[in-house]
Amino acid sequence: MISFDFQYFKPSSVADTVKTYNEVHKQGQQAVIISGGTEFITFARVNKIHADAVIDSKGIPECNVLEKRDDELVIGAAVSLNKITDSNLFPLLGATVKQIADHTSRNKITIGGNINSELIYKESVLPLLLTDAKVKITKGNSVEIVSLTSVFDRKMNLTSGELLLQVIIDASYTSLPYVSLKRTKFSKVGYPVVSAAAIVKDGRLRVAFSGVCDYPFRSDEMENVLNDSSLPVSKRIETAMAHLPSDIVDDLQGSGEYRAFVLKNVLLDVMEEMEMGE
Repeated sequence: MISFDFQYFKPSSVADTVKTYNEVHKQGQQAVIISGGTEFITFARVNKIHADAVIDSKGIPECNVLEKRDDELVIGAAVSLNKITDSNLFPLLGATVKQIADHTSRNKITIGGNINSELIYKESVLPLLLTDAKVKITKGNSVEIVSLTSVFDRKMNLTSGELLLQVIIDASYTSLPYVSLKRTKFSKVGYPVVSAAAIVKDGRLRVAFSGVCDYPFRSDEMENVLNDSSLPVSKRIETAMAHLPSDIVDDLQGSGEYRAFVLKNVLLDVMEEMEMGE
């Protein structure tokens, strides 16, 4: 049970959402914009989050789009993970989000909610980092399309009142060779010890990770080493491990030493599946 009362709004347009958010803040109250609400409910029940008003973005048409438009795939922030998988419009993204939580939960969890999660994993962002994705966001009373990496660094860095509306991916990426791997300690639907997504574009491997550090990442340094065909695969993996962007997570899901061991094996599986050398 949630221990505090809050107002609930479900605007039907971007303009109404911005207006509602601003009106709540003019009254000196705190507003939270949600796309799925799963994490808000979870955190509110244990008093890790508080809000005077909840603004549900699922009523915004732009947030419910899932379609190919010319040479782009457009995914609204309020589209559920199961809907993405079932559409098969982007097989790598579908395979990656299919490994998040259980089937019932994925009917409620949205891609926008997962990308904006307060948890460290945010696994749905991995294929987006690999494909130079763009995002449509609100900026005050206007809407802008910017690169994902300009607003995502370890987590989404939107200012108060800004809202993620859509993810936009060049459709050419959706048919590339890919692999999506997840290793957990306790069960198939647990938090990842290591989660990895990879594609091969123009003969080069791209790979992104979750669960290894305390944020999802893609590393140019690691990719340069993994693509160095002058080295045997085992040496590439050992060298790539030295280029992790920060310390390996050490928690109840797995010690740092255990995670490093799993990561090496995941990298080996990725290299073998993508046929990236001996």
